[in-house]
Amino acid sequence: MTQPKIVFIGAGSVVFTQGLLADLFAFPELKNAHIALHDIDAERLATAEAAARYIARERGADAHITAHADRRASLAGADFVINIVQIGMGESTRTDFDVPARHGLRQTIGDTLGIGGIFRALRTFPFLKRLGEDIAELCPDAWLLNYTNPMAMNVQYLTEATGLTKVVGLCHSVYWTMQDLAKLVGVPYEEVTYRAAGVNHQAWVLRFEHRGTDLYPRLDELIARDEQLRRRVRVDMYRRLGYYPTETSEHSSEYVPWYLHHDSEVDRLRLPIGAYLGIVDENVAEYRHTRDALAAGDPLTVEGTMEYAPQIIHSMVTGTPRTVYGNVPNRGLIDNLPAHGVVEVPCLVDAAGVQPTRAGALPPQLAALNRTYLSMNDLVVRAAVDDEPRHIRHAAMTDPATAAALTVDQIWRLCDDMVRAHADLLQPSLRAALADG
Repeated sequence: MTQPKIVFIGAGSVVFTQGLLADLFAFPELKNAHIALHDIDAERLATAEAAARYIARERGADAHITAHADRRASLAGADFVINIVQIGMGESTRTDFDVPARHGLRQTIGDTLGIGGIFRALRTFPFLKRLGEDIAELCPDAWLLNYTNPMAMNVQYLTEATGLTKVVGLCHSVYWTMQDLAKLVGVPYEEVTYRAAGVNHQAWVLRFEHRGTDLYPRLDELIARDEQLRRRVRVDMYRRLGYYPTETSEHSSEYVPWYLHHDSEVDRLRLPIGAYLGIVDENVAEYRHTRDALAAGDPLTVEGTMEYAPQIIHSMVTGTPRTVYGNVPNRGLIDNLPAHGVVEVPCLVDAAGVQPTRAGALPPQLAALNRTYLSMNDLVVRAAVDDEPRHIRHAAMTDPATAAALTVDQIWRLCDDMVRAHADLLQPSLRAALADG
């Protein structure tokens, strides 16, 4: 693999594409890679191509960069496929917040579980089916590195609906959680030994040490002294469950029934309702800034992101061993979670590919929460794979935060309204408004 072909699907997510390219070109062995960019938005694709050429020049890379409006043309002969699409873009995201809000349901990020996660998945699945079919035909040996949320649902659907086996979901939550914890306890990240496992956005720090000494007691002391630390959801969860969750408080609040439904908890834990809509606006503004700067010939500030995909590609191309955190089908990796679910565990990577490691059994209180998460995921996947629209309602009824806030009649009406709102993006069997009964 002297000149690997790396395909970006959804390259119009220009800011994320830039960070990944900066990481890739930081490796001397990848400076001559073939970077194939695909997006259905012509302006965003052109901006992504201009950004890629700019970064290549800045990093001294002799990359072969191509841009493709045709997805199949981009995939032909690929070694790696990085999926960063967002089906429906900002307009659909606003729908994911506005419609539930009219029914009295609060969300903060809405991209993993809950109503937002359900419908982000359902409008992404038809695209994933086509992408999987194209990969199977055009580049069957390629690794599909998925960044698109909802991560666990998407990876489960890909493996069940397309038959692809070289699929791994990638998320930076474990890495940045450990960076933040190391800083908080005053230990260099490079000197911290840790191990986490669970599900995406709800994994748990099972081991947190410095030179053989457990760092959890030091964290406990800091929390006991600092009232502001105690006003974070994941600190509150850690104090009650005994293990630190690997996702931000905004995200974590949506995966349990305890916080968003209660005004007092929203205030105590400073939960930013609808926070993701602000992130959407910031992303659009940052894209426009990048587009305009490239058009004017102005310099761009592009920094590496320490994302896993470039590290995986480098390890597979060079044989350099690494450990990353990946989202993969369970299949015995975590004993007390369902085999069909997608779990997040440490994975060894080298020239042989991505090799998940077994985590054993989680503490029972952690597994209980993860099982609820995976049960909801499975119902969403079943809705699509089995062409069963009633499972959309069943998934929403199973979701902890939704069930805590709404009656079952309200949940059904909300699901009907969301199906109508997203109908054009759903697979045909799920498009019709659900019948009462």
